[in-house]
Amino acid sequence: MKIGIIGLPQVGKKILFEVLTQQKSNTPDNSRDIILGVVSVKDPRFDKLVSMYSPKSEVPATIDISLLPKIEKETVSSGEIFTKISDVDALCHIVRSFKDESVYHVEGSINLIRDIDAVNSELILNDMIFIEKRLERIDKELSRKKDTLREKDKEILSKLKVHLEKELPLRTMPLNKEENKLILAYQFISMKPMIIALNIGEEDIKDTSLLDSVKQKYEEQKIGVMQVSAKIESEIASLPEAEQKDFLSELGIEEPAVNALTRSFYKTLGLISFFTVGKDEVRAWMVRKNSTAPEAAGAIHTDLQRGFIRAQVIKYEDLILLSTEAKVKEAGKCYVKGKEYIVEDGDIIDIRFNV
Repeated sequence: MKIGIIGLPQVGKKILFEVLTQQKSNTPDNSRDIILGVVSVKDPRFDKLVSMYSPKSEVPATIDISLLPKIEKETVSSGEIFTKISDVDALCHIVRSFKDESVYHVEGSINLIRDIDAVNSELILNDMIFIEKRLERIDKELSRKKDTLREKDKEILSKLKVHLEKELPLRTMPLNKEENKLILAYQFISMKPMIIALNIGEEDIKDTSLLDSVKQKYEEQKIGVMQVSAKIESEIASLPEAEQKDFLSELGIEEPAVNALTRSFYKTLGLISFFTVGKDEVRAWMVRKNSTAPEAAGAIHTDLQRGFIRAQVIKYEDLILLSTEAKVKEAGKCYVKGKEYIVEDGDIIDIRFNV
């Protein structure tokens, strides 16, 4: 699963990418190359389990991330940016909210609603153009011979086109199972999950009024919104770990905003974590929401899924409350689950299998 960072020029995309991935990028700002990285998901539950077990190895959940070329006239007109967006599973749109006269804005002024709408319109327009071209091709094919599948394609694409003409992204359009199956092969950009990260100034880190208003405005478009100060996050990341807590305390915040951003990525991608624990290793495993126990076993190794017998499940909250696995079992809180069990976020799982 991969999330792509997009945005207009000079909004702080590269700085946030470097903070998130903890890697410096030597790629020039005018590059049209994709920069790839890996983000560790900051999960307090994982940290708590590590402190409980003191394992030899600790492996947090990770997400692949791509820093995509900036959205500007050249990348839009060539269609290059849309081709690269189609390769990711979800989008994080970085939007400039900070004020700094030394950093130019491509539109000459700070107006985050204008910028959000401009990018959303480009994504919707790209899907619209694709559908129009596809419908033209289908009409030509149907003029030569009747084809039931092509008729169904035409029907659903025409329906999607009407939705897009209302300036609404396809992620907001309710579709039934058959319709979802029909459009599976199409890489519609406005159907991808999206989160907006407002890049705010240091003076606004405790003020959520802007965040609340943007959340309300884009709720119907199924866009998640959070705020982060790239400048502050970069300063925090540059400090030794021992000094970070003092700096956060001075700012009056509990944790770096990028920690919450990584968890937002997880949610946007429709993912949850389950854990395997022990003195040798504590590891967070990534699975899609509503995955079955055998599918979770497959995330560990295909042999575990193939030979799945049962899963022993402990709820994270029960382990924290009772402090040891032995006490959890004594309290009757250790559950044996079969193939139909739907894994819940935070489950601690031990897979029993036979191959």
